[in-house]
Amino acid sequence: MSQLDRYIGVFTLRVFLLVMAGLTVLFSLLDFVQQLSLVGQGHYDARDALIYTIFTAPSRVLILAPVAMMLASLLALGVLARHSELTAWRSLGVSQARIIGALLKLSVPIIFVLFLMAQYVVPTAQLLAQNVQQAALSDTATGLHYGGFWVARGREFLNVQNFGFGKQPRDIDIYSFGEDGSLTRYLHAARARVEPDGNWKLKDVVEEQVRGSQFVTTTLLSVTWNAIVTPQHMRLLQLPPATMPPIDLFRYIHDLRSGGQQATEDELAFWSMVAIPFSLLALVMAAAPFAFDAQRVQSAGRQVLTGALLGIGFELAQQLFFYFGERISLPPPITALAPALVLGYIAMRAMRRTDLRLQRPSRV
Repeated sequence: MSQLDRYIGVFTLRVFLLVMAGLTVLFSLLDFVQQLSLVGQGHYDARDALIYTIFTAPSRVLILAPVAMMLASLLALGVLARHSELTAWRSLGVSQARIIGALLKLSVPIIFVLFLMAQYVVPTAQLLAQNVQQAALSDTATGLHYGGFWVARGREFLNVQNFGFGKQPRDIDIYSFGEDGSLTRYLHAARARVEPDGNWKLKDVVEEQVRGSQFVTTTLLSVTWNAIVTPQHMRLLQLPPATMPPIDLFRYIHDLRSGGQQATEDELAFWSMVAIPFSLLALVMAAAPFAFDAQRVQSAGRQVLTGALLGIGFELAQQLFFYFGERISLPPPITALAPALVLGYIAMRAMRRTDLRLQRPSRV
């Protein structure tokens, strides 16, 4: 990396960290206000709402990173333009592509850090947030771990070993104990369907009952079980696919497809994660023409407004494309990646036009 690339990269990185911190705090505050509406339910209080908001902050970092990088690039190039540094570099033969390349080089380690966060930090933090919220909203003791959970109420214990990323429970064990603490009944079910009334329809059930000193085993096709976990608690326990580790989510999708099952929602979540780096790079390139065309007269506030409008417009375009992509059953990779790729193409054309205009000799 040349000295020029390092100078631009370090300066932009500082701006990025400030912008990222500001956006994360702002959107976390909005989420905290939303969580306050749950205060008073069960044992949920403002402290629990704050803890939940803190634990869910890493997931907001992933979502906000492309817009934060775009704003950082716009502000950093704007400052360099107002200080005439961009003009000086261009007079020395430094092309616009070279300057943008320095920003794109900075994006590579940022994308790598975002991947590590998505793989290791976000899932763990989301599980902790769900545990805090569920424990405070319910009198039921719950232990949630990646892929499954334990629930205990009274003398009955439920263990779901595979929760299928928010889908139906699988590999279910139910233990019932008597007043003296001895096991009286054990159920194992391959899977379950949660009925609208909250009961579980257990499938492929093996029941073992203790009669005296012997276990009596019975095999049943299905059993209706009055679940100790309510539909509200089930919703709390369901981690959205967007918070799953991308590698594990990819394996899960592969397993579903191998079994002949549909996984459209999970595929959209996975490809949305893949789209984050492309969105980040596209927004960086989209910010460049605005900075180079500023003629050193735009204020920082105007640049922030320009970046905000660009980010909001891109987000709206993504949401609309997601909506129509689902309606017309577009392949998930196209639905997730198309907005970023289209923006990247438009940004490259705009950069080329801006570069030609800057190279055109001025009239005397």
